[in-house]
This record gives sequence, structure tokens and C-alpha cells, in this order.
Amino acid sequence: MLSEKHLEKYADVLLWALATAKKQPLKKNDIVLIQYDLPALKLTEILYDRLLALGVHPVQRMVVTCGMEQSFYAKSNSAQLTFIAPGDKELYSQIAGRIFLHAPESLTHLKQIDPARIGKAVVARKVLKDILDRREEKRRYSWTLCLLPTAELARQAGMPLRQYAAQIVKGCHLDADNPVGRWEEIHKEVTVIKKRLSSLPVKYYHLESARMDLRITPGEKRKWAGVSGHNVPSFEVFVSPDWRGTEGVYFANLPSFRSGNYVQDVRITFAKGKAVKIGAGEGEEFVKKQLAMDAGARQLGEFSLTDKRFSRIDRFMAETLFDENFGGREGNCHIALGSSYSDTFSGNPARLTPALKKKLGFNDSALHWDLVNTEPKTVTAHLTNGKKIVVYDRGVFI
Repeated sequence: MLSEKHLEKYADVLLWALATAKKQPLKKNDIVLIQYDLPALKLTEILYDRLLALGVHPVQRMVVTCGMEQSFYAKSNSAQLTFIAPGDKELYSQIAGRIFLHAPESLTHLKQIDPARIGKAVVARKVLKDILDRREEKRRYSWTLCLLPTAELARQAGMPLRQYAAQIVKGCHLDADNPVGRWEEIHKEVTVIKKRLSSLPVKYYHLESARMDLRITPGEKRKWAGVSGHNVPSFEVFVSPDWRGTEGVYFANLPSFRSGNYVQDVRITFAKGKAVKIGAGEGEEFVKKQLAMDAGARQLGEFSLTDKRFSRIDRFMAETLFDENFGGREGNCHIALGSSYSDTFSGNPARLTPALKKKLGFNDSALHWDLVNTEPKTVTAHLTNGKKIVVYDRGVFI
């Protein structure tokens, strides 16, 4: 487990991350929601104390336990499955920030549940996601999240709990005398890369590895984002592309745990922007039903790259938050099926009406599922003037 000193540093980083994501400090009387799994209670108490000291109104909500979640999906009727508690919309319409402390005690407890039921519940709660997305576009709200070590995470990642906790400490720079200072340095260095990528007049990116051959079209009015404070840790830079230009094959060589299910070796073929062929070495039915959740679930919402020079993560962690920021020997890329991020719009996100999003090819969905590839790869930018530039090779931005 993490020591008291590490938890105090974690709280420092999370409050820095939330302020960075929000692009302004928290103000007196702001409302901040802390959502947490039970094993994250101690960090929740530290954050609650810190927020009170800032004059903020902290609201704490423990998420359902794995046992509750299993009961919910196994026994709920149609009305219960789509139920939204009174007050949820009101709360989400007023919070200025949200901190999620993820510490799962099971990763596969829903493997016997029909994935369509999970999808139905997710779609029903999209109304809450839409409230938060719109508030964020108006810069009235933002969020961050982190991971706490549990025995289940360590088991699924194939390492002792103590070693797993040490990987979190290393990956989040909690072993530094001044972790926030280190994150500020990374933020500054990655900003240079984001500006360089955003300045290129790119027609499409060509992603090539041993098992991938994918073309991604960034689209109009796009910029690269990343290291924005939304995740701790986060080393990735990403863009939400014009989903309509996606062509070719993507392969995720890292396993993925999602909604109490395990999937491995996901392979997706895109044509005219849509996933037309879906396969997996394990969990294929779950993948197909997740991608049938709604109209946008088969379309691209994000394309991301991580430079291994920044990330200290070098082990599979059985948690997307860390795995999508894997550094290792070759860095990583990931795509996300489902919803786009409006902070990759080059203009004022508050102007992003549903009609404009549709016109620009920003995807809309209740799903957002990151699938990670850590193979040696090259990403080539094909420019609008016909020239080609390699922008990423073997885990490093060129």
C-alpha cells in the first residue's frame, strides 16, 4: 500500500491536476465531487480536508461495490437498469470539479452478465455525461482521476502488491521531493510537442506496425491535447479525429479490463470511418456488444501517442489509466472507440454545438473505450501539400 507521505503527495498532484485541467484555481464555495472506491478512503479523507481548507464544498460519494454492481446487472428490471437517482442531474449541473479515486477490488465480476445490459445502463446515464461535457466546454467544470493499488490489480498484473504500489509511486513521480514541480516540467515539455503537431497541415496520419495498418484523418479545426491534468498519470498527446476518415486495421496487443470483463488481442477493421470487422482473442462477444451500444460506438473518438522519454511506466498494470500511458521500450499508441474530446477543437469549445460537432466529424457516443498497442511503430503525417513527415518512431516524437 501507499504510505501516508505518498498519499499526501498524491493529494498535492491531484489538486494541481484539477486546477490545470480547469485552467484556473478552485474558488471559494466551488463544489467538488470526490468519487471513490472503498480502498481509496484514506486518500479521500486527505482530499476532503484539503478542499475544506481551500473554502471549497467537497461532496463525497463512494461508488458501488463490486458485489452491488453484480447484483444490479444480474437482478435489475428495465426501469431499475435505466434509473437515475433524484438529485444527480442537479448535482452534476453545479459541480466545478470532480476527482475520481479508482481502486477496484474485482476486474472480472461481470463476466457472466449480458454486455447488452451494461450498455443499456451506460446509454441511460449519458444525459449526465452530456451535462458535464457541456459545462466543461464552457470552462465551468473539469475533472481528474487516479489509481490506488489493490490486491486484485496486482494479481491481474502479475506482480506482488508491494511492487504494484511501487509502480504507481514511480509512474506518478510520488518519489520526487516535489512531484508537482516535476509534473509542471513535463507539462511544459509536452506543450512544445503539442504545438508542433498542431501546426502541421496534415491530411491524414498513417500508423504502421507488425499488426497494424491504419489511416486516421485529423480533420478541420483540430489541435493536439494532453498532459492537461485530466489523468494522473498522463504522458499522452492526443487528438479527436474526424471519424469519417478512418481506414484500415487496428490491433490492441495489451489486454483490457472493462465493465467487469477481460478482453485480449482486439483487432478492428475500419472502412469509411466505421468498425466493419471486430475480432478478439478473448472476450469477442463483449467487444462486439460494447461497440453496438449506440450509433457512435463503432467510430473513432481519439487517437493518442505516448513518448517513452516522459513515461516511467514499464509494466502492464491491468488498468487503462496506466496502460494507455505505457512508456517501456517502444512507447505506445491507443485509439478510443466512442466519444470525442472537445478540448481538441482549435476554437472556443463553447461554440461546439451538436450541429458543428457533426459537421467537423467529432464523434458522439455513450462509449469511450481506450485500446492500447505497445508494438514498435511508425506514424507518418501525409501533409496537404503532398509531402510526408515521420512524426513518431519507436516510441519517440521526431
